[in-house]
Amino acid sequence: MRAHFFLLSSALALTACATAAVETPSAAPASTVEAETSEATAHATLKRSDAAVPQQAGDSYYTAAATSVAERAGADFAPKAKNVILFVGDGMGVSTVTAGRIYAGQQKGLDGESYRLTMETLPWSAFSKTYSHDAQVADSASTATAMLSGVKTGSRTLGLRSGVAYGNCASAEGQSTDSLFELAEAAGLSTGIVSTARITHATPAATYAESASRNWEDDTELGDSGCKDIARQLIDWPAGDGFEIVLGGGRGPFMPGSIMDPETGEPAGRRVDDQNLTDDWRAKSDAHTFIYDQAGFDATDFDSEVKVLGLFEPSHMNYALDRTEDEAGEPTLAELTRAAITRLSRNEEGYVLLVEGGRIDHGHHATNAARALGDTAALDEAVAAALELTDDEETLIIVTADHSHTMTIAGYPARGNDILGKVAYGPGGLARAEDGKPYTTLGYANGVTGCKPGEEDCAREDLTSVDTTDKDFHQQALVFQGSETHAGEDVPVFASGPGAELVRGVIEQHEIFHIMGRASGLVAYED
Repeated sequence: MRAHFFLLSSALALTACATAAVETPSAAPASTVEAETSEATAHATLKRSDAAVPQQAGDSYYTAAATSVAERAGADFAPKAKNVILFVGDGMGVSTVTAGRIYAGQQKGLDGESYRLTMETLPWSAFSKTYSHDAQVADSASTATAMLSGVKTGSRTLGLRSGVAYGNCASAEGQSTDSLFELAEAAGLSTGIVSTARITHATPAATYAESASRNWEDDTELGDSGCKDIARQLIDWPAGDGFEIVLGGGRGPFMPGSIMDPETGEPAGRRVDDQNLTDDWRAKSDAHTFIYDQAGFDATDFDSEVKVLGLFEPSHMNYALDRTEDEAGEPTLAELTRAAITRLSRNEEGYVLLVEGGRIDHGHHATNAARALGDTAALDEAVAAALELTDDEETLIIVTADHSHTMTIAGYPARGNDILGKVAYGPGGLARAEDGKPYTTLGYANGVTGCKPGEEDCAREDLTSVDTTDKDFHQQALVFQGSETHAGEDVPVFASGPGAELVRGVIEQHEIFHIMGRASGLVAYED
């Protein structure tokens, strides 16, 4: 359980730290004052008296990132973001954005190369450095912690500082952090999570959980260690009045095997405490409700005070390409995003929302570019939905990735060549490698489709008669791995709204927390 926030010693000092940059000099001419207090400026500027200093504020990663953001902000910067929405495309590196752009355009019958994703239309951008405290190429738990708590930490650990030892429950003592979501709840804002992955998976879990292992999603591996599993931490989350809305996959970690899943009719989960945590959610108040399918989603009035836990699959939600017109199982990511914004917008104080396209990553791990790009397009549709529903003067929107993948785009294909197809220089002109066989534009540096170790006379498959545009096709990989790995290059960051101008240049990933915290006024800084 996370510790309480360390507030500044007095309301006067706190207000000074949080709002000094927005105070009007007493000597300013009247005309200047009038100009600075125009309707637009007055509407945008925030003075949050409940800004807080999180408990990780003394961490060296935290202070370095805070200083970098402060330098970009300058002395005149004022918090103006009433709301913050962070979109994370899990595994959505530069090559995924590029291929996703071409894919989305081609799917619409347009010129893919010149097409622009909605995320690419946001006016500010940067590159984010994704290494973790102990790895050149990071995982999703450490990178999510960086973005949501402002510190770098060890890979495979969640919501804790770098002093924690992976898998060591006791080592978490003294390593706690306060996420932006906890700061928001303490300040009276509403909070929500949307993900196509399990809600207990690394990225969404970083909003509320602390765990020496990201794998402790349920209690099966904890024994009598005294540590609390991630699903239980969501239900018991002590911040403010708790999440207003949580929508995604992953019923399994919340349920024991002694009950049947409401959709599949099979054992629901594997909790050893035999607790159904969805019952615990509903028991919190008459407003708390649990839904698990499209029918439940359609029946919910999100423009009400309802508090929704929606878990639409036993594990991860379906890939976008696997949803069909007649499949009644689950809503789209854009629909989930619309629902979340509708619910959270009821709070006049504002809100903080995380939206994750979690299955981009899973498609890449399977060297299945079609599904990875399908989910990239789905995330972009969710970004478009958010832009439609929010006011650019009061909502900071950031779109980024936690890390990249090893997918490459290569081979001199002609303009307009199907991004999922084989490389062709022109009509009827398939390119061929030195082995005389055609190859695809998209490939992977490692993955499940390479030559297995010890395999004699290993030869690359001849793709001449293979439909590489089929969603079930797995791109070829150079090095055989049981699962394709993450990649370590910088990832893009796109931003719009108040504070978006702080997203520029090459930034440390944990600076994203400080951009959101400074723009919203939720974090107190002594500049």
